[in-house]
Amino acid sequence: MTTDWEVLVPMEIDPVGPESIADFATCTGMAEYGSHEAALEDIDRYDAAVVRVAQFDESVIERADNLKVISKHGSGLDNVDIDAASNRGIVVCNTPGANARAVAEHAVALTFGLARNLRTGDRHVRSGGWDRSAFTGMELRGKTLGIYGFGSIGREVREIAEGIGLSVSVYDPHKAEGALPDSVTRAETLPGLFERSDVVSVHAPLTEETSGSVSAEELRALGPDGLVINTARGAIIDEEALVDALDAGRIGGAGLDTFADEPPASDHPLFDRDDVLVSPHVGANSHAALREMSLRSTGNVRTVYEGGLPESTVNADRLTRTGE
Repeated sequence: MTTDWEVLVPMEIDPVGPESIADFATCTGMAEYGSHEAALEDIDRYDAAVVRVAQFDESVIERADNLKVISKHGSGLDNVDIDAASNRGIVVCNTPGANARAVAEHAVALTFGLARNLRTGDRHVRSGGWDRSAFTGMELRGKTLGIYGFGSIGREVREIAEGIGLSVSVYDPHKAEGALPDSVTRAETLPGLFERSDVVSVHAPLTEETSGSVSAEELRALGPDGLVINTARGAIIDEEALVDALDAGRIGGAGLDTFADEPPASDHPLFDRDDVLVSPHVGANSHAALREMSLRSTGNVRTVYEGGLPESTVNADRLTRTGE
């Protein structure tokens, strides 16, 4: 067996993906270096990189003299400088939809957890309490779920939501008229989505346009019983505005899988609140999703090795390298 390529893979990855390209690639895990930073210091050694959370900024890419493809183990590419990669002819691709069901289920789980006071109820019982009247919750059937961003994850959330009796409204300015299912109503503005919804679930990508887009205005429109859920990127929600809205009782609660800075500080102002349910950015972490992302991200590497472009390439029209 001849191994022609050196491939850098994440600290944690299901082995099925690296095993699937062993006929042409030697895969080295970032864990062997002890840290992301140490691994990226050696980036000029590699022909390909499979990326989860490591930061592939311009300074890293400038040192990547042999790199031909950056394949995201997931969908969000906010940790990859696509412009810098494009200028060096490096293919940037991802695995859209591979973790969609896992993230969607996690978003709905956070919604249920908030609506039925599971965090406070669990703690109450563990401390010896049994006050059943203190944790009366909200039924979701008949309520309206607003979905901010209607990509693969948003579509999965809509399917689950309608199955449990929620009406669905969507704000996604990038979806053309007629692109939404008949059962879904379109919100023309983001504040309008929050105003008409009982729960809003965020599924937009993090871009200059969406950063901080869930601000005081949107949260005020949601109303005192409204819930906001974020399994996308933490920086989409203005965290200071969120704290203010919760303090003032302008919204009912928040379910957060992501934060602007990760990991968040242990004294984060949202952590001591009973109306906030948090998890450590694990929405995509189901066994099935991790296996699928591993296979598809390494499959993208194989496609580039064989001279092709993955279907998920995001910079195809900007590549400067001959033959790509």
